[in-house]
Amino acid sequence: MTRDEGVWVYAVTTAGSFPGGITGIRGVAGEELNTVTEGGFTSVVGTVALDTFGEQALRRNLEDLDWLSETARRHDAVVAAICAGGTTVPMRLATVYYDEDRVRTMLRENAAELTDALEHITGRSEWGIRSYLDRRRADGDDTAEKERKTTGTAYLMERRARAAAQEETQSEAARLADEIFAELGNLAVAAVRQPPSASGLSPRRASEILNASYLVDNARVHEFTAAVESVDTRIDDVDTVITGPWPPYSFTAVGSSPR
Repeated sequence: MTRDEGVWVYAVTTAGSFPGGITGIRGVAGEELNTVTEGGFTSVVGTVALDTFGEQALRRNLEDLDWLSETARRHDAVVAAICAGGTTVPMRLATVYYDEDRVRTMLRENAAELTDALEHITGRSEWGIRSYLDRRRADGDDTAEKERKTTGTAYLMERRARAAAQEETQSEAARLADEIFAELGNLAVAAVRQPPSASGLSPRRASEILNASYLVDNARVHEFTAAVESVDTRIDDVDTVITGPWPPYSFTAVGSSPR
């Protein structure tokens, strides 16, 4: 490794029990992968050019949405391939160190967190849940307003009524989201919520009301997916979908040393 190169870290597992092979897997820069071991842990890493993946370059490149999307896709593909083999702590995008000695320092300094994280996710998997409220119900059906084009007092009264109806709908949507989150959480070891995607960013023509991740015992995955199907069927005007299993990013946050 030269001074112009750094180490991109993809994932960490226990030494001597590396869950999946890395032969043939390429990293974010198309690099071959290797491992760094320290204190009972093995990290999967790749050598990358600092003029592209160093701290200053990353600040610039992460603002390029096309670059960010492609790099995230490659990083996630590596992490998913590794996690598919067994219990693994995935590292966040752009975890880069100047050399392998600093990776070893990270493993030593975060040994307790890594141990807890690996114990927490062993025999479990992460699943994503998103719930969508029918856009017509979320926004209100404005057909009548478009047809009447009323003016004056009647128009103002109608606008107020529509605003009140929309507020009521939003309140009901929040209640439904809380209900779904809690019901599915009864079947999970842990659960976290993220802010719903903005309407313009939603992949569906609907308003997203719930964006959550669940850590589920593998022995209960069938029960969990059946509960999702039940929620989707039972609650009118709300589509609830499940994705996964995903690398357990939401339940394995691990700190790091200066790079």
